[in-house]
Amino acid sequence: MMSRHHRSSSICGGALIARATTILALCAIVSTAIFLPVAMAVDRTKFRTCQQTSFCRRHRHGKSKRLYDYKLVSESVQLHNVKDAVANAAASSAAVASEKRGLLSKFLGGYSSSETEQLEDPFVRGPPAIFTAKLVNVAPLTSTKLTAQTYGDGCDLSKMNFEEELKLSVHLHEDGVARIRIKEVMEEDSSVRSTPRWTSDELVLNEDEMVAVEEVQAISTNPAIQEKLDESESNNKMPTVEVKTTVSSLIKRANVDSASNNDDNFIVLTYGSNEEQWKLMIQIQPFAVYMFRGNEEDGPPIIAAGTNGLTHFEVRRSKECSTTTTSTVNQIEDKTMNDAAADTNEDVDRHGGKEVVGYWEDGLAIYADGSREERKEVAEEEDEVDKGEGREERRLEEEEFDTKDMWEEKFGDHIDSKPYGPMSVGMELTFPSSTHLFGLPEHASSTQLKTTAGMDGHHYYKEPYRLYNLDVFEYELDETMALYGHIPLVVSQSVKTGTAGAFWFNPTETFVDIEETPQAGGDMDSRTHFMSESGIVDLFLLPGSDPASLYGQYARLTGRMQLPPIFSLGYHQCRWNYRDEADVYFVHSKFEELDYPYDVLWLDIEHTDGKRYFTWDDKTFPNPIEMQNKLGATGRRMVTIIDPHIKRDNQYYIHKEATARGLYVKDKSGKKDYDGWCWPGSSSYLDFTVEKVRNWWADQFNYDKYKGSTPTLFTWNDMNEPSVFNGPEVSMQKDLLNLNNVEHREWHNLYGMLFQRSTAEGLTQRNEGANVRPFVLSRSFFAGSQRYGAIWTGDNAAKWSHLQIASPMLLGLNVAALSFVGADVGGFFGNCDAELITRWMQAAAYQPFFRGHAHHDSKRREPWMFGDETMVRLRHAAMARYALLPFWYTIFWQAGVSGMPVMRTMWMQYPDIPELYSIDDQYLIGSDLLVKPVTSAGATTSHVLFPLADCWYDVDTMQRVELAGAPGSYVAKTVESGIDKIPVYQRGGSIIPRKLRLRRSSYLMINDPYTIYIALDNELKAEGTLYMDDETTFDHEKRDDYGVATFSSDLSSSIIVQNTVTLGNKSALQESKEERMIERIVLMGIATEPKQITLTTLSSATAIPMEFHYDEESKILVIRKPDVSALDQWTMNLTP
Repeated sequence: MMSRHHRSSSICGGALIARATTILALCAIVSTAIFLPVAMAVDRTKFRTCQQTSFCRRHRHGKSKRLYDYKLVSESVQLHNVKDAVANAAASSAAVASEKRGLLSKFLGGYSSSETEQLEDPFVRGPPAIFTAKLVNVAPLTSTKLTAQTYGDGCDLSKMNFEEELKLSVHLHEDGVARIRIKEVMEEDSSVRSTPRWTSDELVLNEDEMVAVEEVQAISTNPAIQEKLDESESNNKMPTVEVKTTVSSLIKRANVDSASNNDDNFIVLTYGSNEEQWKLMIQIQPFAVYMFRGNEEDGPPIIAAGTNGLTHFEVRRSKECSTTTTSTVNQIEDKTMNDAAADTNEDVDRHGGKEVVGYWEDGLAIYADGSREERKEVAEEEDEVDKGEGREERRLEEEEFDTKDMWEEKFGDHIDSKPYGPMSVGMELTFPSSTHLFGLPEHASSTQLKTTAGMDGHHYYKEPYRLYNLDVFEYELDETMALYGHIPLVVSQSVKTGTAGAFWFNPTETFVDIEETPQAGGDMDSRTHFMSESGIVDLFLLPGSDPASLYGQYARLTGRMQLPPIFSLGYHQCRWNYRDEADVYFVHSKFEELDYPYDVLWLDIEHTDGKRYFTWDDKTFPNPIEMQNKLGATGRRMVTIIDPHIKRDNQYYIHKEATARGLYVKDKSGKKDYDGWCWPGSSSYLDFTVEKVRNWWADQFNYDKYKGSTPTLFTWNDMNEPSVFNGPEVSMQKDLLNLNNVEHREWHNLYGMLFQRSTAEGLTQRNEGANVRPFVLSRSFFAGSQRYGAIWTGDNAAKWSHLQIASPMLLGLNVAALSFVGADVGGFFGNCDAELITRWMQAAAYQPFFRGHAHHDSKRREPWMFGDETMVRLRHAAMARYALLPFWYTIFWQAGVSGMPVMRTMWMQYPDIPELYSIDDQYLIGSDLLVKPVTSAGATTSHVLFPLADCWYDVDTMQRVELAGAPGSYVAKTVESGIDKIPVYQRGGSIIPRKLRLRRSSYLMINDPYTIYIALDNELKAEGTLYMDDETTFDHEKRDDYGVATFSSDLSSSIIVQNTVTLGNKSALQESKEERMIERIVLMGIATEPKQITLTTLSSATAIPMEFHYDEESKILVIRKPDVSALDQWTMNLTP
């Protein structure tokens, strides 16, 4: 259930109206409205564009470029002693660890930086700074001087200091990651810069795995700088001749602009090991950074930052200067009061004196007389339209710099007070010799990022990609508009420079332009321009050099995906709403009757008592424990929805206690609890940025508090952007304050993730020993959300276009290492026919999160609602999913260990085939299954691109696909894909486990035997993995209670299959060895029938003959009932 239109029971149940007659009138209006036809289109007037956002408008296309020219101050350069810094950090880490919070701490980290750095910046975490220096803005006209000229009436500008100083710190990780951190220099006598800006290291970064380098070599041809660098004992000195050669070579490779091309203008940091090294070249003026892989002798840098002069940092400043007279201050205060009074009068006039009793989710008022506010159409001003011209065409003269909305900004009827004035930061990043960038989810667009700027005004999108978590009702496709969650990670894939990435660690509202620029040699570079409303410049450069390396680096940076309980990988059945217990029992019994596998049945918001979360409607769900137990007896779980908005009802225990404890987000004064409007009506929002609030929320899931809950009940977190119907852009005002007086603008994009995290902790700690894995689905997310549960793509529609966009969107999320993701089967809005639901079910069966869901106005669409023939097709798709659960579970485990995504773009597995880079209508599950969903009505064939580095087998026929071509290329082949067929192929050289016995839930499959499918490659070899544990608890981590079977085949050595077992501990899973049996082995691609197959084990030296069947025509060999366990080591040999 997401942004829902026309919700009668929500409004009626939530409106706080004194007169009963008014309630009846309002409910009558709303109840009638739900039957009106609704057009599918996003209301664009609710959401801002770049031109309607002052910081984006101010800095896009280089419009503010001449206000910023940063120079590194040579005298401030300092290379810190690496070993001392690491030792100090380790001691600090131990202190923090003793105060570790939360049951999921192993996923959260706790590594703090050095004591000195903590004093200067208490929010920083992770490896300490290795290199520091001061940056100064030496532009003739700076931003602070410009604003003083504009706003500083009565100021004597000649007596004011407009120097803008920043502190640069460089943090180098042992895996090659380089952190470039730029913040304000604090000033004790400053009212606005006496404290550091708030950052969220502790809430996002995986500090335990962020390990500092132990050695660094710092060089410069500038003697004064080199002398400063050599003051550090940790600097590995280089002979002067080599210094000159090294610096000159890197400058040449970076193709530095001739104006900056002076050897003395650079500092080079070399770090790593003998096996792998990296170089970071820092340009002194204008400040820029270049990253190279140290073992490469030529070629361009892999990433460059700040090379086009678009770095900006709007330091905090006072609107009134120090020489302002008392009368001027009074005038300013009087103006502020008058403006506030005018705003109040405008609001009264807007409603014509009518009593407001509620709001629709479009932000329009509902009146006590039952009428509804009408939207005012606002004409778009011509000068506000961004035509999207190239940067050079958009240069402004000095007197035309944009200074609007710096201390106050209005959108619609909402005013952002912006008490600290302009605080934006930004920087451009260049990926040389690369034209393929990915990431920046979530957007309803292609997986590859498309251009939004440059190319003489000719680019794909007019608007930059926007990263600001929002509840976007009926979102449109092929757009850069913000959606529910965002991750500011960009990944570049190039044949010339390999895989590289950049994580822009900033949770404030952010816009990102994408541009392609030509190189002198004919190559194209890709450039991104990040512009954030606030925060600091905190940039992590990820050097790769291949997809596996990059995702390992990112996992160490933001955390690893938690292995989910296996039931959550099955099929989930949901609807807004299953009406009552009888409806639940009917749906459940129908799945049972049809032998249709499913694992989870979901309840939407109507199951509660008047939208009060952690409660049940005692009329429709009077016996929730009995209901859960009945479904649990067949291995099924249930999920209930719990949103972050809390109904403001003093009789509601959650609200009463949260109010008494002071746990809510505050208004901009910091004195009153914020009051917004959502499904329950008047609502408040808990402050999940604060630990005590998260802990309190987690406690609410205890069985003695969440009455009617059982161990088989799990949670769905929705509306957690957060969604506020009467707020700006359907969210909270940016100038609201958390409990530490930090503005909402600073932590907005973190809110949904922290809500999901706290819920996951609650589901964990409610059980004795905190040893049962949680399952939480969230709509909103940020970097690090992979640690806490699943994500889905929100309110999609029952349209072929939404089925088509599902794969690109899910791949985009996986690019950002968010793997446990899915799109609602059939689409949330509207009605789908038998063909669309069939194709959607087939596709979703091969996507990580597998849930069917529908709006309450949609027709019922349980699998049996489309007739018997369609039901059989849908059941076949679900059965294919359940048969592959051992494979899915193994891939999820591998993703947690390696960081590699579960659902992979083609380039992740085949980075040497550039023609596959932009492909997003087919993908890989792990490395071994190639999937091509059918997403067009009436399709009977599909166009599949097969990489020729491997051979491929159809998973239905087990026949090898006939392909011809060079091994390093690919072949496009048209294949049959009638209504009963989704093209899926097993990679030659892989071994995949399945369970083939039809069961109605994953719980009933736990003791079922495996069938092993071996697909031989061109050299008659194959290998694969099967991961095993109890599928439910944390014993695989707490007790190392797990086993890994590694299967391998090599017919050239007469080995049909060999099993090598790795156990987490010596006794791991030994009691269940007999429950991990293999009942069948299927070998594909064997050219001739063997004379004999024998089995040898560790416990028996005697070779045991095996029964087998060989089909000459299909080239398939089947070994039946080998009577071996996946937890034992054994070998099967053939006699040719």
